[in-house]
Amino acid sequence: MRSLLRSIVLPGAALILVLSAVPAFSQGCALCYTQAASSGARMIQALKSGILILIVPPTLGSVGMIFVMYKKRDQVRHSDEDGDTFRD
Repeated sequence: MRSLLRSIVLPGAALILVLSAVPAFSQGCALCYTQAASSGARMIQALKSGILILIVPPTLGSVGMIFVMYKKRDQVRHSDEDGDTFRD
């Protein structure tokens, strides 16, 4: 049952999640659109750079946090199995 979940259900759910975000790309900020339309190529490049600067650090932080949690999961499981947990 677990292998079915890992091989079919989770990738299917991820695919649905990714495909459902496609309509969001067509929506644009009205302020960004008017700014870009009234400016030159340098301003458009600056807007693109600003968007990347605002997106990349939180993404890297999230990936880093997931990586650390993935590596630490075995330590937590081993301490629970050994009976090292605090009990009343």
